[in-house]
Amino acid sequence: MSDYKASLQDMNFVLHEVFNVAGDWATMPELQDMMDADTASAILEEAAKMTEGLIAPNARNADEQGVSYKDTVVTTPDGYKEAFKQLAEGGWVGVTANPEFGGMGLPKVISAQYEEMMCAADISFSLYSGLTAGAIIALDSHASDELKEQYIPRMASGEWTGTMCLTEPHAGTDLGIIRTKADPQADGSFALTGTKIFITGGEHDLTDNIIHLVLAKLPDAPAGSKGISLFLVPKFLVNDDGSLGERNAVAAGSVEHKMGIHGSATCVMNFDGAQGWLVGEPNRGLAAMFTMMNYERLGVGIQGLGAAARSYGIALDYAKDRRQGRGAKATQDPNAAADPLIVHGDIRRMLLTMKSFIEGGRAFSSYVGQQLDRAKYAPEQSEREAADNLVALLTPVAKAFMTDTGLEVTIHGQQILGGHGYVREWGQEQWVRDCRIAQIYEGTNGIQALDLLGRKVAGSRGELLKPLLADIEKTLAEAGDGWQQEATQLRDAATAVQAITAKILGQVGEDENIINSLAVEYLQLIGYVSYAYLWLRMALVAEASDSTDNFYAAKAKTARFYFAKILPRIHGLIGALETGSENLFAHDENDF
Repeated sequence: MSDYKASLQDMNFVLHEVFNVAGDWATMPELQDMMDADTASAILEEAAKMTEGLIAPNARNADEQGVSYKDTVVTTPDGYKEAFKQLAEGGWVGVTANPEFGGMGLPKVISAQYEEMMCAADISFSLYSGLTAGAIIALDSHASDELKEQYIPRMASGEWTGTMCLTEPHAGTDLGIIRTKADPQADGSFALTGTKIFITGGEHDLTDNIIHLVLAKLPDAPAGSKGISLFLVPKFLVNDDGSLGERNAVAAGSVEHKMGIHGSATCVMNFDGAQGWLVGEPNRGLAAMFTMMNYERLGVGIQGLGAAARSYGIALDYAKDRRQGRGAKATQDPNAAADPLIVHGDIRRMLLTMKSFIEGGRAFSSYVGQQLDRAKYAPEQSEREAADNLVALLTPVAKAFMTDTGLEVTIHGQQILGGHGYVREWGQEQWVRDCRIAQIYEGTNGIQALDLLGRKVAGSRGELLKPLLADIEKTLAEAGDGWQQEATQLRDAATAVQAITAKILGQVGEDENIINSLAVEYLQLIGYVSYAYLWLRMALVAEASDSTDNFYAAKAKTARFYFAKILPRIHGLIGALETGSENLFAHDENDF
């Protein structure tokens, strides 16, 4: 497996030349004194050193070894405990945590780059700190001051980790039918009883305590999702002086034996009257948990991006080094019996598809991250609301499209290595396996598509689309003569989005299956068009640069490749969207 090398030049290009994030920070009181372009670049450089040198070298061994389980005790792969200690000592667990509780308080647009590096280094390892960061956000947003002060500092420091315990064996995505109960106790706490499944980091040996955020129902809770509350349940109870007390009545019943992410402990967790505390309002737990889940959904999209980036690095090295076959006469090496793979057209097709999705995805994750920062820190309320609307629209796209394309990229990477891509010691097949789960957890990509088209677009009667279309129009107005062909393609694509959206909205009242039938193709359409917008934006910046660095010329060439070879995929999607729901629902159960 090739050594991991973070794409620092591209990250800095996106942050500072395309999105001018430092210009945003200068207007934000909470960030203007702590963040500037130089500080951001220095943080990313340190993150690269840490992920390249500490995390990535252990990824294959961790995949081979996996986690072990015996009598409720989970042991992580060799090297994980030591690496996590160094990660925590460097402050990396609390990168986005509130400085009031010992975190770095970094803007999301910066942590998105760090998360990509962590995932490209080792997705399994990244999950332990990634879930902790999400749990911190949920607690900081919804917990009482007492709970915040007692738990967040130890989580932000990496002394304790966090989980989110949502689904149950019978429930899947339908959280409204969970059975875990929370019975009120005389001291104001609650006794939680039930079983949760697929709990990432539910049990491990990395830290002394694990803080579970658990969805459960109070005795008098309304039926369905409106009756869900959120509770904090520690593995070990915490004494008034902050020391650890007795073991709580929560334990791992088993670990899942998975296709990928073998170094991540995915647990069945049993709560047997475990003591917990209410987070937020009674029966409002799902809303509180979504504070964490929305950040995690962008994080899962970044997992797809990280896997793709690592796969591309392996494939590119192999394509340059491996000699096989002859290319066109102009590319032949007369001093060798065969030419490098990279001279062959199909290899280039796959590499450029990989490159265009990775760099487009990096711009997209940064775009969403910037909107999250604006929604939180922008000085004007109107700007916060506009950014929040854009985040609402793009979060399901980030999770689903970035993981769908991430899997496509890792499969291309495997294909480039041919038979070696199917053999474990070359490293490519691990990234296919590790990436695959990202399309499933945190809400399957089909669920994300329903959220986008049903809740966000149809639910707002198309209003949430307007900020994205306005940003596209602004970039179109900036396109010079050299990019008019691509600008025309993007303008036509944006017009098609508006037309098909209007058509679908017009059918909602008369066809109850229309959203469910078209949601996936619709999300894919928005994804391809969003990437086209960002590729044009990057191309214009690259063209305007007076640098002689080949990076800028390559960026423009990749933009043209995306418009020529990738964006035309939308025509098939539009054709499918035009057909409505009839073909899907013409079959009855016996026809399958």
